Amino acid sequence: MDKRKTRLHLTGKLVNNIILGCVTGAVWLGVSVGILAIIGVVHIDGRNQISMLWLWMISAFLNTVMQEMLVRGYLYQMLKSNYNIGIAVIVSTGLFTFAHGGAFEAGILPVLNVITMSLFVTAVLEYTDSLIATIVIHFLWNGVGAIILGGVSLAEDYPHLFNMVISGNSILSGGGCKIEGSIIVLLMNLIFIVGFIMANKKKGKIYKS
Repeated sequence: MDKRKTRLHLTGKLVNNIILGCVTGAVWLGVSVGILAIIGVVHIDGRNQISMLWLWMISAFLNTVMQEMLVRGYLYQMLKSNYNIGIAVIVSTGLFTFAHGGAFEAGILPVLNVITMSLFVTAVLEYTDSLIATIVIHFLWNGVGAIILGGVSLAEDYPHLFNMVISGNSILSGGGCKIEGSIIVLLMNLIFIVGFIMANKKKGKIYKS
């Protein structure tokens, strides 16, 4: 494979993609947590003091950038350009899923959530043709969802500002996997996958007309 042929798709419509990423990420996380709070399976119970919160957020951001550049930047684009989009989606989603190996120990629902999260963000990449929006979405999920709200699982050494209490039916609440094990998040992922695929097809028709 010729590494020079692989574009990372980091440029192009920077402001638009940042805005799209912020709006999509906020809706994805906000609606998921909102629904879980309304049905009474999650709530916030107190907060913690975090020294140098900004440094933890930067750490989460850099981790997100590295993941996106590897999985949907280099690997996905290389496979798509040398083979086809189907191979690119399967391999990159597989790598992303195995990188979140803890989900396999928790059951089928957390695994499905990781898979559909990857497919959702890949659909965003295809729609925007840029990694910017995918990085922003992924970072909001990890940074706000985990470090701020305490509802998303990151490495154990990451702190969380608020204490999110998760209770009730584990299929709804996510149980030990926190909200990443919730069927509500799975449904949100599927909605976004369908939405961005349809938007991409519509965009293609506009360009052809």
